[in-house]
Amino acid sequence: MSNTYKDLQNSHPCFGGHKNNAGRIHLPVSPGCNIACRFCDRTINDVEERPGVTSKVLKPEECEDILTKALDICPDIRVAGIAGPGDTLATDNAINTFRIIKEKFPNLIKCMSTNGLLLSERAEDVIDIGIDSLTVTVNAVDPVIEEKLNAYIIYHGEKIDGIEGAKILIKNQLEGIRKVASAGITVKVNTVLVPEINGDHIEEIAKTVKEAGASIYNIIPLIPQHELKDVKAPVCADIDAARTKASKYIDVFRHCQHCRADAVGVPGKSEFGDQIYQRRLNVKETFSHG
Repeated sequence: MSNTYKDLQNSHPCFGGHKNNAGRIHLPVSPGCNIACRFCDRTINDVEERPGVTSKVLKPEECEDILTKALDICPDIRVAGIAGPGDTLATDNAINTFRIIKEKFPNLIKCMSTNGLLLSERAEDVIDIGIDSLTVTVNAVDPVIEEKLNAYIIYHGEKIDGIEGAKILIKNQLEGIRKVASAGITVKVNTVLVPEINGDHIEEIAKTVKEAGASIYNIIPLIPQHELKDVKAPVCADIDAARTKASKYIDVFRHCQHCRADAVGVPGKSEFGDQIYQRRLNVKETFSHG
């Protein structure tokens, strides 16, 4: 039986468990992505502290040793998450890794993040593997707005541009959220806040994803990069206003730490990624949210 939302608030750092020194490990096993976010410029590096960044991509079979080592160094780890660096459902790597975790580390909370393009068709895989919490990045529920944030999707081998691709992405995200939430899995939705593009759309996103079954909502400020490198990042007042609007409809998470895809430890208190993943700490390039 999956952990309930209330359980996760006590044990998962992305749901409030940071108050209880709950730790997490992110396993970077998902190599490629299937959508083209306009703010995402993908590369591998050792130094940047933000979503999607990793120093290497692991194979599922490497994760048992990594987890054993991590739990020895940081017994506070309660959550094993997979958040990239690509999309977790674009390959079988994440699902296969969670199978290993389910068998070898049954007490760990299993947490997955996805852009949701393949969530509807892979919902049964997510449910069967016993995911406790699923995070879906939904940046718009209006295709006209989504197209300004995402250039195209790669869907069953076909590149689909613009509004047509955005329509498919949004439809699949919401259908997938409904399926997974109805199975009792706690769903969190992330939105990358780009004030001049989706700033006035936050209420509509929050209302729509809540109706689909999401339990909690997290607003992530844009890190200006790639095609949106000249767009202004939201200031604190923008983020606070967006959270206030969203909170009319859904619980809002306010303690996001912008974790790397290979983060290890208790957010804001300890970080063991260098030891676990032997980061070289000598490369400086760009990367962004997946």
